[in-house]
This record gives sequence, structure tokens and C-alpha cells, in this order.
Amino acid sequence: MEIWNFPACSFFSDHHTHTIMPSLLSGRILHFPKLSATSSSESYSSKQVKFPKKISQNPATSVRPADSGSPLRKTHKLNLEVSPHRAVSAVRLMRIEFGGAFADLLNEQGKGSGDNEMGYVERTLGFRTRDLDDRDLRLVTEVVGGTIRWRRYLDHLILSLCHDERTFRSMEPLLVQILRIGFYEITKLDMPPYAVVDESVRLAKVALRPGAGNLVNGILRKLAVLKESDSLPAVEVDGDDRQQARGLATLYSHPVWMVRRWTKYFGQDTAIKLMTWNNSYPSFSLRANTGKGLTGADLVSRLKMLKVPHEPSLYLDDFVRLKTGMQNVIQAGLLKEGFCAVQDESAGLVVSIVDPQPGENIIDCCAAPGGKTLFMASRLNGQGKLFAVDINEGRLRILRETAKLHQVIDVISTIHSDLRTFSTDKVVEWDKVLLDAPCSGLGVLSKKASRFALE
Repeated sequence: MEIWNFPACSFFSDHHTHTIMPSLLSGRILHFPKLSATSSSESYSSKQVKFPKKISQNPATSVRPADSGSPLRKTHKLNLEVSPHRAVSAVRLMRIEFGGAFADLLNEQGKGSGDNEMGYVERTLGFRTRDLDDRDLRLVTEVVGGTIRWRRYLDHLILSLCHDERTFRSMEPLLVQILRIGFYEITKLDMPPYAVVDESVRLAKVALRPGAGNLVNGILRKLAVLKESDSLPAVEVDGDDRQQARGLATLYSHPVWMVRRWTKYFGQDTAIKLMTWNNSYPSFSLRANTGKGLTGADLVSRLKMLKVPHEPSLYLDDFVRLKTGMQNVIQAGLLKEGFCAVQDESAGLVVSIVDPQPGENIIDCCAAPGGKTLFMASRLNGQGKLFAVDINEGRLRILRETAKLHQVIDVISTIHSDLRTFSTDKVVEWDKVLLDAPCSGLGVLSKKASRFALE
């Protein structure tokens, strides 16, 4: 097993899931620096601290027994007092920040994702909460996405309320995530502060230690008072161009380089409008999978059955726009069953320009993970060939798996190659060539904030 050393604690690489999981399980060795929190009476040295096998003495913590008459299975430590959405959100944020996972991909796991997420919670924190219901899953999506989107601003608030920068910088990663979630829920979601404080303190005490709960309690209560009096710590945007850019980057939670670039080329007012747009709640588009013989009308019928608000695309017959309800679509299995796919209308318009026709040979030069490839393949109606070239073999594997799901694998051939060498080694004629080269991705920041939030 591989050890990953971080400033506040050690992490272990989970080779089965390719994510880095924090070692907060009982009985493992962790390294914690000394905290200088005024709200905690406990002190922790930088020596090795071995957690006892029992993390919590709370009476609500129990062991889930195996069902009688069923095959022997592993028992789980169950804590019914910890909020499931809060535990899952904290662990998911750890996976994104330290394990390289992307929020948008985690949100599209589909049916059973609640069980998967609770498995991560158990391996990370040493206990399970009650199962997540649909409301919990929707809240996880909102909280994780919002916390990532506003991370820079949330950290500014946390640091301001800590008063001592060393206290903030020396916090364990899990403690930081618990605070970020609480700050986001109070400042951006306007959740009742008393509930946020209570649930956050409980998670910190059970997952870490009583002193961590005391620290969370003190900071969140202070935030609640400031929020109530409309006196949250201000962000200064005065000074020279560099200082203004740093201030705006904090206030709107964007990378400094991005703020400076947009301000330089578009002016400050337009840069602020762009950042405001990125921070707005994103809309999504679904494409009906015509490769399975489905149409936009079929997709609309399913959405009506699920009571998901929607409207037809103004440009493409097989596309439908959603503002809310994506979690309902995921839980209903529409994505996992290949009934439809999440795809921006802009990507669909690219395919409409290519206008694939049955019998044609088409090459997609930078294909993975395959959104446009799959759409073009569905337009071939089983006749012709589509060659998908990409330098990333792992992403091509995802493309092949999705192509099987969408029943268009028969017309797709994947080629693992660098296009620059492939084009010189092969002399082949194609009816059409699509080269949608990798770009900055700035146009989809509102949907994929995790791509830039950690910069």
C-alpha cells in the first residue's frame, strides 16, 4: 500500500478506485500538527497518534448485524446521528481535492451511487450513516458543487474568522472540508444556522475528535452572528491592477490568472459579468440516444413521467434542456441505461455541421471521452465507420464502454495514438474529418468548476 504525505495528515492510495483516501479509520497511524485553536482545550503534538478502534462512544453508534439466515457478511459501524449528506459531501470533496476526481463525473454515477458513496464514507471515516435518500443525493450534488465553486471565497471567510492564519493552515483536511460545507450552507444556501452548526459539530466530533467539534462550533457560531448582522468579512478590491485582480478573484472565487486575463482583454465590468455567469446555477442538456431508436419525443415523455421540468432545444430536435431535476434523471437510470446522454447543445451543433450520413467513413481526431463520437455514430444508422483517435487510452476505454451501452459500438473503432504521428504514419482517405482539439474549457466553467477551483 502506498503512503501519500500531506501537510496535515497521511493518505493512502486506493488502487482499486484510483483515488486517494484519507486514513481516518480507526487503528491507523496519522500525523497531525499542533493546533492553536482557542476554542479547543485539547492539544495535539506532531507525534504519531494512534486512533483507538472505537472512534465514538456515542450511544447512537452501533453495529449493523448480518441478516439472519443470510450468508455471512461484513458488519458495519452505523452512526444514525451524523447527517448522511454532510458525511458524503465531506468525503467526496476530499476525493476531488486530493484524489483527482471530478465533481461532474461523480454526479453522473447513476443508480447505486448512494451505496458507492457510503462505501467511501465507511472506508474513510470508519462508520456509515443511514442510507441516502433522493433528497440527500440532490443535496450532496448542490453542496459539493457549490463548495467547490466558492472555495476561494469560503476560505477567505474561514481565515478571517480564525484570526490566526496558522490555525487555518494547520487544520486537518477533513476539518477544512467540514467548515467549508458549513460556511457554504449558511452564506449561500441560507440554511438555518442552528441546524448547520449542530450537524457540523457532530460530524467533526465523531469523525475526528471532540476538540475538532469545539473548534467548528466556535467558528460557525461566529459566522452565523456576522451573517445575521450583515457584516461578513469584506474583500478588498482596491490598489493596483494586481491587487484588484486578487481581490476580485477572492470575491468571485476564480483563479487570479483568469481574472487578470479577462480584465486585460474585456475590461473589469465584463470580467465581473463573466464570473457572475460562471457562478450562476448551470443548465444542462440531454440528448436522446437515437442509436437505440429513441427520439426527442421519447425523452420528453420520460421526463414528464419523472416530473422533471424541461424545455425543448431551440436548435436540435433530439436535445432537451434542464434547469433542475438532473438527480431525478440519474436516479431513474436514464443515463446508466443509455436512454440519453448529457451533452451541451454546442457539441451537438458541431455534429450537425459534420452532418454524418449512413455509409460514410469519418475520423474524430481528438475523440475521448466521446460525446460527439457517440452522437455521430448514432447518425450513421449502423452503416459506415467512425474512427475515434485519442492519445489517452483510459478515456478511450470509457468511450468504448459507453458505445456498447448506447448500442453504437459496431460502427466505432478506437485508435490509441498521438494524432501528430498517426497522420504521418497512415495514409488513409476519409469522407469527413472532425478535429475538435482540446481547449481551455472556460466556456463550461459553470458546469465544471472543479477543473479550475483548485488552482
